Amino acid sequence: MEQTFVILKPSTIVRGLVGDVLGRFQRKGLQITAMKMAQLDEQILRVHYAHLVDRPFFPDLMQSMMATPVILMVLKGKDAVEVVRTMTGATNGRKAAPGTIRGDYSMSGQENIVHASDSPESAKVEIERFFKPEEIFDYALPHFRNFYAPDEV
Repeated sequence: MEQTFVILKPSTIVRGLVGDVLGRFQRKGLQITAMKMAQLDEQILRVHYAHLVDRPFFPDLMQSMMATPVILMVLKGKDAVEVVRTMTGATNGRKAAPGTIRGDYSMSGQENIVHASDSPESAKVEIERFFKPEEIFDYALPHFRNFYAPDEV
């Protein structure tokens, strides 16, 4: 099973959408293997968004991501990166399809509810950036067999 990394952004926290978004991931069949709340700072954001540091909107992005604590998560499932990316929708909430998290809850490219890893490789890097190995749990779900056919696990 594949792991992916997710941040529930400050816009999720202040709008009271944590339960809704988290529930969508769980109802889909993704397993939470790690979760914690943290206050991000400039140092970690410059590393995490290194590919955006030189963009003119980066100061606003940084301010937004430090507005409140965030919720950091590791989700596990078959093709977890692709599944979560599909569930979150296009980065700009105005362009995200209805039924996706951003399509249902966002009208912004920045205040877009959630960050999700874009590849298995970036998921690995992001998980290691935000979680110690002992903070990630591998445990059995009693209803796991109800989410997958035997040849999918």
